[in-house]
Amino acid sequence: MRIDLGHDEPPEIGLIALIDCIFFLLMFFMVATTFRQQDPAKRDKELPVVLPAAQASLDVAQAGAAPLVLGVDREGRVYVGSKRVSVQELHDALKREAARDPQRRIRIDGDEQVPYQHIVHVVDLCQFEGLTNIALHTRH
Repeated sequence: MRIDLGHDEPPEIGLIALIDCIFFLLMFFMVATTFRQQDPAKRDKELPVVLPAAQASLDVAQAGAAPLVLGVDREGRVYVGSKRVSVQELHDALKREAARDPQRRIRIDGDEQVPYQHIVHVVDLCQFEGLTNIALHTRH
């Protein structure tokens, strides 16, 4: 069954409305998007760790060398400083640190989503090498 439209005019696409919609979307995405690029050098120095929040914390300024920072991300990967390492490389690094200074402070930055067993494994490796000055880092 054919619908009679009156005279046979070809259908038109409303280009004005289409162009308005495209400009509106373009402006929306331009306003909603951030154009700042993260510095690649800074990105490499940051650990992929979201620290859990603490209910109370002490701001203790200790003299001496900065602590050795060990990071554990949510997949259980381990970092020494900002460098990803294997378990054997972590073991070797802890052995070197214990030989230099058995009282060296160790700070563990564990992601809030990481299973507790991964943190315990890192603490066990530290204690196995004789490093007992261990702190867990949290957000304030």
